[in-house]
Amino acid sequence: MAGIEKPLAGKRIVITRAPAQAAELARALEIMGAEVLLLPMVAFAPPDDWNAVDAALHAWAQFDWVLFTSQNAVRFLRGRATQLSATSQFAAATPRTAAVGPATAAAASAEGFRVDYVAGEHSGAGLARELRDALARKSVLLPRSDLADSRLPEALREIGARVTEVVAYRTVAPDSPDPAILADVRAGRVDAILFSSASAFHNFARLLGASELAILSERIAFAAIGPSTAAAIREAGVRVEIEAEDSTADAFARTLIHYYERSSHAARRA
Repeated sequence: MAGIEKPLAGKRIVITRAPAQAAELARALEIMGAEVLLLPMVAFAPPDDWNAVDAALHAWAQFDWVLFTSQNAVRFLRGRATQLSATSQFAAATPRTAAVGPATAAAASAEGFRVDYVAGEHSGAGLARELRDALARKSVLLPRSDLADSRLPEALREIGARVTEVVAYRTVAPDSPDPAILADVRAGRVDAILFSSASAFHNFARLLGASELAILSERIAFAAIGPSTAAAIREAGVRVEIEAEDSTADAFARTLIHYYERSSHAARRA
């Protein structure tokens, strides 16, 4: 019975998200019996220059839509608006607001934004496809990380949207990682390590180096959330054992459970 109730019992799972984004996922995995180790491989900072964000906030009512693709974009945009005393406009009818997934939508609502749409497919590409008709010929504000790739704005422009991209925050390397957790990872004393962004994986890869990374990937399962993260891992020559399209905590927990169930069945057949 215990094994059914705690399908991840005995598994040690490393999460490389920043602490603020790791809590929900950690809880979901711990409920399933996993031991969760936090090894942040990314941190976030304000942009070097607020001018573009400030201009967008002053022109807020001129946009038809604002698209949030991360909780960090919400947090930093709201923080800057607070500094400028420009938060009262967020509940207005214009612009409409869309979020890439439920976690981002919840963060936006908590910060005073009125959320009009949440993507069913939790990705920027999904958001663009689902809102194709609504965004055509519309003015769209896209607050993002300095390291965000060009695929989403290109997809939006292809459907006829007028896109204003602003760097709302920078993705940076974290402070020195916990040496005890890093030692456990290097020694293969964990079962899986989760990356939810290409930046987190790249920082991890630089920390270990190519040769150690290759050895480690034979000893523990590398997990990715989203196709761009999975692609970054594979481009480094590392096998992605676990890949989740859905970024929600519960969805990833289910993906992890299914992976270990399949592994267990395969071992019994061998």
